[in-house]
Amino acid sequence: MKHLLITALLLLSFSLFAQKPCEYATNVTDSLGTYKSTKEYLVSEKVFAGNSSYIFYSLALTDGVPTLTVQLIQKSKDFMVANCFDKDSKIYLQLQNGKVVTLTHINQENCGSMVRDANGFDNRVKSGIFMFLKDNYEELKKSPVSLMRIKYLTDVEDVIIRKEFTAELDGKTYYPETYFMENLRCVE
Repeated sequence: MKHLLITALLLLSFSLFAQKPCEYATNVTDSLGTYKSTKEYLVSEKVFAGNSSYIFYSLALTDGVPTLTVQLIQKSKDFMVANCFDKDSKIYLQLQNGKVVTLTHINQENCGSMVRDANGFDNRVKSGIFMFLKDNYEELKKSPVSLMRIKYLTDVEDVIIRKEFTAELDGKTYYPETYFMENLRCVE
């Protein structure tokens, strides 16, 4: 009986700490090099008074260099300010352990594109690619993220990173505060 209890506890502990497999949108190796990118993951959703905004993350590894792609989607019938990414744009991630991780934008200006849908909504889609700095990359594997600050060309936006939420967009449950803890291993 004692051995059965120990075996059951060991199996339970292994299943609790098992990592989910990495899911890739792209995984290519050819004569030019290696590129892999994780599937997009919803980390923020705001839906209020007919306006909505979404922030998605995906991690990529290009010839051994890890990057974070941030995609922002806004939908509104009202005027939307065009916040642009430029060479000085940054993302600051406030970790629950008190440390701040900084990611720098690649040198490519992007203000997004605007598309009007059949219902009269303007949809702005904007993406930015950010590079990790070596000095605090490892901290993202150890501590959940509580706040993200996005520094645009002319503005700053703070986004509270929730522990868990069920998205109105697709009905799925997301765990954004531990995104890096669970997914950085997929691009190493």
